[in-house]
Amino acid sequence: MQASFAPGLHIAAGQAANVLAYDGWVGRWSRLFVPAVISAAEIAPGHRVLDVSTGTGEAALMALPAVSASGAVIGADIATAMLVGARDRLADPLFYPVAADGQALPFMNGAFDAVICQPGLQFFPDPARGLMEFCRVLKPGCRAAVCVISSPDRAPMFGVLADVLSRFVPEQRDLLHLSFALADANRLEGMFVSAGFHEVRVERMQREDAVASYDEYWAPIETGMMGSQPQIYVARDRSPRSARGGKFAAVTVPI
Repeated sequence: MQASFAPGLHIAAGQAANVLAYDGWVGRWSRLFVPAVISAAEIAPGHRVLDVSTGTGEAALMALPAVSASGAVIGADIATAMLVGARDRLADPLFYPVAADGQALPFMNGAFDAVICQPGLQFFPDPARGLMEFCRVLKPGCRAAVCVISSPDRAPMFGVLADVLSRFVPEQRDLLHLSFALADANRLEGMFVSAGFHEVRVERMQREDAVASYDEYWAPIETGMMGSQPQIYVARDRSPRSARGGKFAAVTVPI
């Protein structure tokens, strides 16, 4: 069976965003890197910030205090269901959700003081085009900061599942491994330079978190909604699972 993906790959077509499932599968890991993204973008009070691929608003949530009451955070995402989840979650008048393709942003040149993207760029059909758009909507001298996922072995909470599922649905291997498409630091740096950015710096960072049990790790995957890997998992014909035991030690999560 083939999964029916909605735009952005996060949610099955026709489904509402399950914020709790997203938090358990992606959010718990991505939020560990948001402070570094906000710092790299040099977000300050009064800034107008564009959060591309805002999802359920993880990065926007942390950016709002940085812009203070005189600023604003515009959360753009191609998946309207994710924007509904972000709007309901944040419930902040300074957060403005906008349905938009990151490769064709509906904003004027130089509209923003900062652009952030927490992990989303690797899922763009043309990430180089997306970076050109980030550069276009930035004011001169302002910064963009992007977080992408490293290689499967350095991000085992996603990499192990991608490798295992690929054995059962090899025809979808490329999609299952799309999370790691921008793991090459040299390639990523070159894309920023080609898009018009200057003083580009790519830094590999490592954070750690612990999954207490198998069920804690697996429950959001079984919703089959938040990401291509869970959707492909629930879409394929499969026999009942066996061996639901065991515990995970701390999982190292370099991105």
